[in-house]
Amino acid sequence: MKTVVFDLDGTLADTSADLLAAANACFEQLGHGLVLDGRDVLTAFHGGRAMLRAGFDRLGVGYCEDDIARAYPRLLAAYADGIDTHTRMYPGAVAAVEALRAAGMAVSICTNKPDYLAEELLRRLGVRDLFGALVGADTLPVRKPDPAPYIEAVRRVGGSVARSMLVGDTETDRKTGRAAGVPVALVTFGPEGAGVARLAPEALLDRFEDLPGLVQRLLV
Repeated sequence: MKTVVFDLDGTLADTSADLLAAANACFEQLGHGLVLDGRDVLTAFHGGRAMLRAGFDRLGVGYCEDDIARAYPRLLAAYADGIDTHTRMYPGAVAAVEALRAAGMAVSICTNKPDYLAEELLRRLGVRDLFGALVGADTLPVRKPDPAPYIEAVRRVGGSVARSMLVGDTETDRKTGRAAGVPVALVTFGPEGAGVARLAPEALLDRFEDLPGLVQRLLV
């Protein structure tokens, strides 16, 4: 059975606006105004801690990793409150996943978003049942680009790593694919756009309508 593993943020769904809003809510609680904006979309897809570091850098406020650790729970709480305010699945994503399932393939998610937030987001978007498994940031002791979460995402749907591939949007996904020894397709409609071509993935995905054919080509 062929298996397709998807990243979540920036690949299946555009979560950037809600992530940035959560970071700004955190900064407001810390006594600052709105700090992050549309320039920080790519940073948002690198996680909450990355947004906090970017915000403190922009403010010119001295900080250490302990400050990040203390602020991070505030950000997560704010994000949980507004997790689906602006987030939407990318056009064609649901239909593409359904087509893969109809063709007898297994599909799962491997994300660096905390498990409970990923589960809640998929539930609110009404798509959790489309995916046979979800492996998040805290499912295992390690996260992407370590290959272990990817391998677990394949194992949980009864697949074989040798007949699997990853669909993602960032360098983290590219590194994960290399570490696991599987082909990677990077979407060009994510935060970095066509710039992901610099990572030399096995394929670029310009639109989800092309995914079923791309999978058949990469997983011969």
